[in-house]
Amino acid sequence: MQPIVAVRDLTKTYAQGAAASRALNGVDLDIYPRQVTLLMGPSGSGKTTLVSIMGCILRPSSGSVKVAGREVTRLSEKELPAIRLRHMGFVFQGFNLFPTLTAVENVEIALELKRVPRGERRMRAAALLDEVGLNDKHRAYPADLSGGQKQRVAIARALAGDPDVILADEPTAALDKTSGRTVLEMLRRLAHDKGRAVVIVTHDARTLDYADRVVDIEDGRIAAEREAGEERYLVAEEG
Repeated sequence: MQPIVAVRDLTKTYAQGAAASRALNGVDLDIYPRQVTLLMGPSGSGKTTLVSIMGCILRPSSGSVKVAGREVTRLSEKELPAIRLRHMGFVFQGFNLFPTLTAVENVEIALELKRVPRGERRMRAAALLDEVGLNDKHRAYPADLSGGQKQRVAIARALAGDPDVILADEPTAALDKTSGRTVLEMLRRLAHDKGRAVVIVTHDARTLDYADRVVDIEDGRIAAEREAGEERYLVAEEG
């Protein structure tokens, strides 16, 4: 199976000179369809930086990132939005919904960016909300939704572009146990049933039960990897 995202010898340094801080240091990582991959590690380990570079939000300092076989690190700022729009869907801890728009309108925004004709947008947005179990919340505003419901709207919006990859940064951090489980089950179904690659940045131990693969990151390096259910870590070779 070919990876949908392939990262090689990736580095990212913030600032320069004495203030320089290296967030990533020689990372190699492949992300595959039909897998839920967890990126785990302490705060400041480089998890969010890595997923932001994979999602073409941040640029690396050096190294290679290929998305669907295409090298993206040398693309211009004008070219990167098309890569994000075609291949990536994003889910954030803070939901990032527009407070003055209804649930269905929040999803429609993504379809508008995809240049879906106006007549189709409402119908497709409504169908996506139905898919995530919010068939009775189309006209609700974010302030009237629970945390779990907001995150499901965010997932519906992420799916609006029919992306190959879902990048989720701490998607359960603001949710209670029940809502968190619902969101994780949904993300796992997107991988296993819909063929997406799902990458979850998390500190939440609850996510381990839903993962196919766990990648531990420490000090900007991949320290270990394991398949779900394995008791033994496969420690990455140094250098």
